[in-house]
This record gives sequence, C-alpha cells and structure tokens, in this order.
Amino acid sequence: MLSSKKEQITIESNIEERNTKEPVCIKNSERFEEMNESGTENKEEKQYLDLVREIIETGEERIDRTGTGTVSVFAPPQLRFDLSSSFPLITTKKVFFRAIVEELLFFVRGETDATILQNKGVKIWDGNGSREYLDSIGLFDRKENDLGPVYGWQWRHFGAKYTSSDADYTGKGYDQLQRVIDTIKNNPSDRRMIISAWNPADMHLMALPPCHMFAQFYVTKPNTKDAELSCQFYQRSCDMGLGVPFNIASYALLTIMIAYVTNLKPGKLIYCMGDAHVYSDHIEALKVQLKRVPYEFPRLKIREHVERIEDFSYEDFEVEGYKSYKKISMKMSV
Repeated sequence: MLSSKKEQITIESNIEERNTKEPVCIKNSERFEEMNESGTENKEEKQYLDLVREIIETGEERIDRTGTGTVSVFAPPQLRFDLSSSFPLITTKKVFFRAIVEELLFFVRGETDATILQNKGVKIWDGNGSREYLDSIGLFDRKENDLGPVYGWQWRHFGAKYTSSDADYTGKGYDQLQRVIDTIKNNPSDRRMIISAWNPADMHLMALPPCHMFAQFYVTKPNTKDAELSCQFYQRSCDMGLGVPFNIASYALLTIMIAYVTNLKPGKLIYCMGDAHVYSDHIEALKVQLKRVPYEFPRLKIREHVERIEDFSYEDFEVEGYKSYKKISMKMSV
C-alpha cells in the first residue's frame, strides 16, 4: 500500500536489455532492427507491432460495416503490459495523450455530449456525433453530438432510462465504477470487480455500440504493502491502426487512476481482442510504422492529491520521457 496519497505515483521505465540486433521481416521484404538507440528492446510495443504485421500478412479480407474493408484475425494472443515499470504510450508514432485523458475523464464522469470534448480540442467523436451520422442510423430526434448511453454512461448509470445528454442522472441506475472502487477498498479478493459497457437493451440508443466492452480488476497480495491492481479488458472490435494504441493507454490510465484512489500500486494490463483488424486504407501507413524501432515507454506522474476518481483533470497527469516518431495520419472509418 502507498504510505500517503500525497506521494506521486511514478511509473519508471525498466525495459530488459538485450545483446543482439536480430532483424525482423515484414511482408514487403523491408527490415528494421529491434534495438533502439539506447540499446534496449521495447518488447511490450513490439508485441503490438508484431500483431499488426501478422494481420497484414495473414488476415482474412472482410467487408465491414463502414464499407472501407479490412484484413482481420479473430482472438489473437493477449497483449500484456507492466504498469509498474512504465506507461504504455506507443512510440512508433506520436499519440495524442490529451485526447486519451479527456476522453477517459468524459467516460468516468458518465458524460455523453461530444461538445464537451470538442471544446477541449478533442475531435475523436465528431464523426459519430454528427447530424448526418445520427440521421443515418435512425436517430433523427437526437440532438447533434448527443452520443446516447455509451461507455461511461453505462459505467455510471447502468439500467437507468436514457433520455438526453442534458438530463441529470445523479443517483440513477447502477454505478459500476464506484462499486469496483468500493469493493477494492473493502473486499479486494472479490471476483466480481467488473465493469460492462455492453447493454443490449440500450444498443438502439447508442451512436456507436461499445468496442471495448468489459473489464475485470484484480488485486494481487491484497492488504499488504505490495498490493497491486491489475486489469484485464475485452474488446470486440479492434482497429489496430487508430483505436488500439488509444485503448492501450486509456485502460492503463484507468487502472492507474483506480489504483491511486484506492491506495494501491498499479500492476498489469491484459488486453483481450475479438475481431482485430487493419482497415484497407491504413495498410500503407502501418507499413511505415512497422519499419520504426520503438523507443522505451515513458513514465507517468500524478501531480495532485485526488480523493474521488471523477475529480481528476488533465492537468493532474504528467508524462515524462515520452520520445516518439512523427504522427502518422490515418482516416477514421465511420
């Protein structure tokens, strides 16, 4: 257990060193070395890159909902990240950390109006909240940017009746997130510390059914000074180019935030995938990314003392030592 909540949680890089420089093949016969300039290998990012490569090389070509087309594999091996040693922010392209934080805080507060994100410079929900898109899925009476009972609303108000993004849902429905936090504090060996965003009864009201839909939390060595909080989450639909780097960092951050407000150390993040796919118009961009040698993951600090998880703000988080390649542009399929 942490001796004081006022202590900063510092995630320090501790990547295993290797002595060889073994090249890795990709489909178009181009090669890159596994070692970065410091002589270390980021095995955790490499597992993501290896999966992208495998999908491009061996995936099944499929027609998808968006009409873009994908290559896909089903139920690939888990991705695993050690949150005690680093923060898994992909380095082979620049990732917009502020968008990750603001979207997660949007979920944590149970918010559903994408205008809140737009006002903070985060545009990732613009396509699914547009008037044109909402009309295309039959939500003609829905206000533009009202996403419906998505993700965080299910986390905080599962089972309540959704009316609009303007309504006050305080005390309504089942607060899954708070229950997990309370259970970690009071019964850390419990096997029911689960959050589900998948609510079939509300699917027709959602701008987009949840892709990452289910998370379970686990406390290692409960009630000791070495207690750690780990999270395993399941995602039914995994956009390897755009979405997955976001999802890795988002669930890592969620786990760290919950660990902070429950006085635990962060442990492991385990990522389970269903349909893991690369959009056809992302393939060339990802081939560029696959030629890049990952840097070490950065460290994350929480700078302010926070009691309640909904009281976190973007300014409370500081990423240290994030070295990345330039941004790679990929189009979002809606």
